[in-house]
Amino acid sequence: MSPIPRRTLLKAAAVAGAAAQAGWAPGARSAAAAPRAEAADSDPVTLDWLEEGGLGAAPGSTVGVPWPRGVHREDQTFGLTDADGTSVPVQSWPIAYWPDGSLKWTAHAVGSGSGQLTLTPGAPAAPPGTKVTVDRRGGTVDISTGVISARIRTSGATLVQSVRRGSTEIARDGRLVLLRQPEYEDGDRTTVRTERFDGTVSAVTVEQEGPVRAVVRIDGKHRKGRRDLLPFSVRLYFYAGADSFRMVHTVTYDGKQEPGRASGDFVRGLGVRFTVPLRDASYDRHIRLGGEGTGLLREAVKGITGLRRDPGAAVQAAQFAGERLPDPATWDQRVTTRLQYIPAWGDYTLSQLSADGFTLRKRTRKGHGWIGAGGGRRASGFGYVGGAGGGLSFGLRDFWEKYPAQLDVRDAHTDAAEVTLWLWSPEAQPMDLRFYHDGLGQDTFPEQLEGLNITYEDYESGFGTPYGIARTSELLFWANASTPAAETLAEQVRAVRVLPQLAAPPRQLLRAGVFGKGLYAEPDRSTPAKARIEDHLDFLFTYYKDQVEQRRWYGFWDYGDIMHTYDTVRHQWRYDVGGYAWDNSELSPDLWLWYAYLRSGRADIFRFAEAMTRHTGEVDVYHLGEWAGLGTRHGVQHYADSAKQQRIANTTYRRYYYFLTADERVGDLMHACVDSDETFLALDPLRKIRTEPYTPDRNALSIGFGTDWSGLVSAWLTEWERKGPKWEKARDRVLSTMETIAAQPNGFVQGSGLYDLDTGRFAVAGTPKVEVSHLSAVFGLNELCAELIDLVDMPDFAEAYYDYCRYFNASKSEQAARYGADFGNLILFQGHSRLDAYAAVRTGDEKLAQRAWRKFYDSDGYRESAPWKTERVSGPAALVAGAEATWVSTNDTALYGLAAIENLALLGDRMP
Repeated sequence: MSPIPRRTLLKAAAVAGAAAQAGWAPGARSAAAAPRAEAADSDPVTLDWLEEGGLGAAPGSTVGVPWPRGVHREDQTFGLTDADGTSVPVQSWPIAYWPDGSLKWTAHAVGSGSGQLTLTPGAPAAPPGTKVTVDRRGGTVDISTGVISARIRTSGATLVQSVRRGSTEIARDGRLVLLRQPEYEDGDRTTVRTERFDGTVSAVTVEQEGPVRAVVRIDGKHRKGRRDLLPFSVRLYFYAGADSFRMVHTVTYDGKQEPGRASGDFVRGLGVRFTVPLRDASYDRHIRLGGEGTGLLREAVKGITGLRRDPGAAVQAAQFAGERLPDPATWDQRVTTRLQYIPAWGDYTLSQLSADGFTLRKRTRKGHGWIGAGGGRRASGFGYVGGAGGGLSFGLRDFWEKYPAQLDVRDAHTDAAEVTLWLWSPEAQPMDLRFYHDGLGQDTFPEQLEGLNITYEDYESGFGTPYGIARTSELLFWANASTPAAETLAEQVRAVRVLPQLAAPPRQLLRAGVFGKGLYAEPDRSTPAKARIEDHLDFLFTYYKDQVEQRRWYGFWDYGDIMHTYDTVRHQWRYDVGGYAWDNSELSPDLWLWYAYLRSGRADIFRFAEAMTRHTGEVDVYHLGEWAGLGTRHGVQHYADSAKQQRIANTTYRRYYYFLTADERVGDLMHACVDSDETFLALDPLRKIRTEPYTPDRNALSIGFGTDWSGLVSAWLTEWERKGPKWEKARDRVLSTMETIAAQPNGFVQGSGLYDLDTGRFAVAGTPKVEVSHLSAVFGLNELCAELIDLVDMPDFAEAYYDYCRYFNASKSEQAARYGADFGNLILFQGHSRLDAYAAVRTGDEKLAQRAWRKFYDSDGYRESAPWKTERVSGPAALVAGAEATWVSTNDTALYGLAAIENLALLGDRMP
């Protein structure tokens, strides 16, 4: 192991010391003055809603806002006003810092507002008229919004003991339900046995307590007897003045299912359940279940419309409107005297077992037959049960997109109805997560590599396990004083379908210089060449958005992902062909989508990227077990491939959503990756192709400088700038790995190094080598290095990265002249043109600028001569009629998208 040059050690030590002195400790102030801010840097920021309509019926919204370096200190105040200049209550807190200790990102929570809002630094924050309060006592946590209150249990099987509006209890006994089916029976089934597990609380944490927003986290496991199954993490969000609250529910699969075996932990149902007290007469109890759009089934438990005898038009209209009916003594007595003969419908079920159909049925009570009550294509996931004296509205976001889902109302004819929002419908087939084939004789590494050469699947026995994958769902609940009017119900439906999100404009993101300063710019169609590229970017996004619908890329475990490669013969994506199926972030489509949003502010792109972030961060990554912190390479099942790698768990893909929304669950995912360097002890990612002897050693782990390090450093950087629990360790690892990569004989071109888990440093190789992969820079390396070079003054690192950028797309002779050997046969030159563009701007190299556009236009990837349109496809060639672009692949799309966005921003004024 060669010693690190003394000048490099001194420089890194100075940088680390300066960072420590500059306020990178919680609550610390910078020892040195922050850079002088331009006056405009502290100007008010206009915030707007992604979709029209503002907050509507939703409980509140939280937005992340970035600030230029050196402008605001940690104690900065922020005021919020509406279009009329009226103060809007806001709660603000820091979520990231620049290295000088100044604010980089702040989060702002609002519980009211519509239209544009203006955020003004230095202005006082208006307090809400009624504050959110949190009171801890004994075994409970009491939350009040000023309109409703909730009592949360800190132990036991009840999460939410009660929800009240004033003195009226609207709901109680909020709990989690899991149905386990021990055996999976194919074919003709005889007896299906299930077991019920109840969510049991192990910890409750108050993460925020007002005045505008309070957040409570509840952790536990589902339990039956002595058996625990499926850990959960639930967050409840309360906003000042709201009559509703939001639930973010995460479950992690820790069961056992073995290929070829019918016994195991098959989930038959997974749900959230509340009991709703009912005090009104049965004809004043109302059921509302959401159909298509804002459509509703609007019925009473005991209906008095459509009878042979008419109680009166006004009475019927009042029941349909959900209003309290007049005394039956005032009705037509031919109805009043026969009320006991009208059935009371106590049970309702709406089940969405596919993305294309829901059914609705009801019955009077258990033990009696079900009656069809309608159906349609896509239900909103919304429901209500209650009466004139109060009731509970409830909704499950992405209801049909994440089928099979279901809403149940039971016992509404009694004094307490039971409501269950099923995240996995018990009427669907049980959750079958077994690996999809028997191994096909691939028992050795050579056989597995042969399999890789035909199906592109990297198979290995025992690796296609779902143990440790997770899924997050979002739910909303309203405690209503009475049955809401139709217009109010429609607003609640809209909030469930599209949760309102406040957003900072692209110009603020650009002005703040976050996410790689200069790598993106607002769309510009000022020249024909620029306009063509913008058209191409729009085409690609629209195509994938349409393909999600046409190909039905929906389902509990699948929604949010896209496919990897198209099969032109079958007119179908290769959903069943090994590594060509689900994309799992391969070559960074997540990054393409987020950069497309950052520059445009488009709501449709944000929602697409949001769904992908929720999916790839949960389903494609392990959160338990020996591979916790690693993700799975693309495949037929999201967890099928044996390549468990850091590049898929990459924090880079989560940072955008987190900083734009301050979402705590995504924040958890990023914290969890801080120690993922430890996973290289558990699994060698190159175990099948190594030719030299290698045994993972704590003080000499082989880690690549591309796909491996970019994932690790993004987790460390994010923990550092968030001032997370391990921010000092994270900062040291950022600096020490930057320094020791730069110190390698060939810098990034060295390819990999031996990493010491205890010191967080790479050993500096004694001899140079050339080890370059076409994949090294396509999992966020360019974007991360751009941020790091701006944040950390380490010239050797910057130069090492610029050199990598200079030579990847260079000729073999140029590579050999610089490094003594060329880089071999590479691909993905179009995607790497953004490295040329970045280095050209940073170094002033005009030849690099010219090469960037040449490689963008005239190498591999998408050409200007491509069709840039779709062709119609229909039966009998395809399953459903739609469109196809046989020339489109997701690898090329992600790389073209990023290269186009970054090249335009960096070199848009130097296009050929």
